[in-house]
Amino acid sequence: MRAVLLCALSLILGLSTVTVLFGAGPETKPNADLTVMSFNIRYGAANDGENHWNKRKEFVAETIQEVSPDLLGLQECLPFQRDFIAKHMPDYAVHAAGREDGKEQGEMCAIFYRKDRFELLDSGHFWLSESPDVAGSKSWDSSLPRMASWVLLKDKKSESEKPIMYTNTHFDHRGEEARIESAKMIRETILNGIGYKKCDAIVTGDFNAGEGSNPYEAMFAEVDGEKSPVVDTYRAFVPEKKDGEGTFSGFKANGTQGARIDWIGVSAAWKIEDAQILHNSRDGRTPSDHFPITAKLTR
Repeated sequence: MRAVLLCALSLILGLSTVTVLFGAGPETKPNADLTVMSFNIRYGAANDGENHWNKRKEFVAETIQEVSPDLLGLQECLPFQRDFIAKHMPDYAVHAAGREDGKEQGEMCAIFYRKDRFELLDSGHFWLSESPDVAGSKSWDSSLPRMASWVLLKDKKSESEKPIMYTNTHFDHRGEEARIESAKMIRETILNGIGYKKCDAIVTGDFNAGEGSNPYEAMFAEVDGEKSPVVDTYRAFVPEKKDGEGTFSGFKANGTQGARIDWIGVSAAWKIEDAQILHNSRDGRTPSDHFPITAKLTR
């Protein structure tokens, strides 16, 4: 694993990547605030009846456009969904690969980033398994191949010389051990990224685990006397836990009482200006079966 990370972060050779550019970028924003959005858009081939992708895809795109994020991480994104969102976001580049083959087969942890703001330094993917460089691999009790996609970006609007290492992921929905081991792997990735490239880290995803769970603790808690390299942006900004923080909606506008299973984590260099769970709905329906989440950051 260390060898994979060293190779990726030294800008030599990464894993197979799919990076597509769409359209021309707008003028950059007048300040250095950075808005991050994470959104499980529900895979578009699902038999969801009235909530089928074709009946909600415009709502998904409009929800993203309303936020106008600088960085966007999607989960459960199939290739045709990536392309649909990209058409509606011509000012962004997208980095994505299918979890089945590292190319176009299967769900993606797609990353979108503003072309006018960021310079891509490197990018790659790894699988949440004991063979992270093998596309489609799975380990432990994972029910499906799971993966993470990452980009190393230079922020042209920031005075900081440090690049941003942005990782987007989706943990297994059944395997408890797999979720814990995946959290450890992401944590190690962030530690190595900061250590070798002096990066400022951001991680987003659907972690299929709630606050206080073993995977959450593996990601954010102190382990063997060592603080985590990242903090949970939402809990840092909203210190007191409240009702209605659930992020899996089941397509119901009032579906807010479950666990907060979607997280945005950031390293210590970031100041958290805002963090939200967006409860967008129309006629009682939501754009996906997850609520999107956002964080506004500065450094």
